[in-house]
Order: sequence, then structure tokens, then C-alpha cells
Amino acid sequence: MLHSLALYVGGIVLLAGSLFVLMAAIGVLRLPDLYTRMHAASKAGAVGGGLILLAVAVLGQDAAIAVRAVIGIVFLLLTTPLSAHLLARASYLAGYKPGSETVADDIAINAEQNSANK
Repeated sequence: MLHSLALYVGGIVLLAGSLFVLMAAIGVLRLPDLYTRMHAASKAGAVGGGLILLAVAVLGQDAAIAVRAVIGIVFLLLTTPLSAHLLARASYLAGYKPGSETVADDIAINAEQNSANK
């Protein structure tokens, strides 16, 4: 009984994670510029990957596998947003500007304020 419940829960979590990864892939293909694509890939991709690792922990039914999966989830949730932020900032400073649909450009506003204060 408990084994079959774990299979159903693991399958549902795996399906949810796969849907998040699919949404991230669609976002990368459909969104207009680098920054929105990176946002889709980092947010939905991290949640999808975390859910898939959680499904591995549930379906593995072994403490060693579960511990490794949880460590992977923590690593994924800590590093993905940080790396996306650093890549976006580096690409902006390298000269890649946001698309025309972008409403606010906070980095340019901060740069103007810093130059006015000097």
C-alpha cells in the first residue's frame, strides 16, 4: 500500500517537474530578449529540476539516493538564480540592451543617479 502510494506521488511530482521544464523551454523559445529568456530558464527550470530531483528521491526509496537528491535540490536552488543574475548583469554591461518592450531599465537608472551624485 505504501509502496504504491509512493509510486503515485513520485509520478505526479515527476510530471509537475516535467511541465515546469517544458514551460521554461517554451519561454526560452518565445520570449523576446536575452533577459526575459534567462528569467524563464532560471526560474521555471530551477523549479522543474528541483521537482524532478524530488521525484527521484521519492521513487528511489533509498536514504542515500534521497540525501543526494536533496543536496542536488539545494545546490540547484542556490546557484541557478545567482548565475542568472550574474550573466544578465555581465551581458548588460557588455552592451546588450533590453528589448523595446522593456518598461524599466533599473541598471541605467542607477548609473544615472550615481553619475549625478559624483
